[in-house]
Amino acid sequence: MKKQQIYFILFLIMVAWGFNVTATKVLVENFMPVTMTALRIFVSGLTVFIFLFSIKKVRMLTKKEFIYVFIGGLLNVVAHQYFLSTGLAQTSAANGGLILGLGPLLTAILAVIFLGSSLTSIRIIGIVLGLAGVSFIVFQGSGGNAGVSAGDIFIFISILAQAASFILIKKGSESLDPRLMTGYMLVIGAAILFIISLFVEPKGLASMANHSINLWAIFFASAIIATAMGQMGYNSAIGKVGAAEASMFLNLNPFFALVGAAFFLGEKITVTQVLGFILILFGVVLGSGAYEEMYRKIKRNKNMTVAK
Repeated sequence: MKKQQIYFILFLIMVAWGFNVTATKVLVENFMPVTMTALRIFVSGLTVFIFLFSIKKVRMLTKKEFIYVFIGGLLNVVAHQYFLSTGLAQTSAANGGLILGLGPLLTAILAVIFLGSSLTSIRIIGIVLGLAGVSFIVFQGSGGNAGVSAGDIFIFISILAQAASFILIKKGSESLDPRLMTGYMLVIGAAILFIISLFVEPKGLASMANHSINLWAIFFASAIIATAMGQMGYNSAIGKVGAAEASMFLNLNPFFALVGAAFFLGEKITVTQVLGFILILFGVVLGSGAYEEMYRKIKRNKNMTVAK
């Protein structure tokens, strides 16, 4: 597959992920969030396994792999999805999408702490810009802490948990196909979320009854297209073009989340949110190391051209 085709697929995945913030917002307003999320993630995991069975990529995990998958599932699925769904029930889809845009930046910070990645001056500038962008968003229209909603905090915890899981996924994928790892994490995470829902939402399953076909269409589109196909497609792209190039496309997520919130939910996009998005965008490009990677690549290509 040519790079242009992979880039086009990544672009479509970012559209799906951005709009999925809006879809999740709609779902949590109509279903009990934790129960709905558990069932949605289970459908996603089931979809991944059906695909992997069809290409004969399913196998049992070793004890070491299971540990990575289990802890990764707790962070990437249970914590991330729990706080995402409960957070979106208490904040706007626009705010949620913009805060989720911090993913690559938080991953880079954790990589510095736990994997020994270098922390350059450019990355420090990026981290400051990214955090400033989030500050603009959560404090919009207020003079202090009153501007920070519980939903905004939950969304931040959600993306922090997911970023932490990427460190474990990187370790686990050394011996395990990332797509298979994704499938196991989704199913295990869904089971744990469902157990939690029985305690925090005793009437959760009853809340899933008597809804429109359109709402169920959103549910299955979110589960199958955004989560199952999106995760597998993104993981596959990382293997083909590298993590640095693939992560650049994550910068499109907040943009499509804003578009989805405005177009489908009628949410008003403020100047403050746009300014926050711009700061987060520059923060992610600089803080995640993507700028340095691009600079090295351009310099390397230039030197090769001169050598010829």
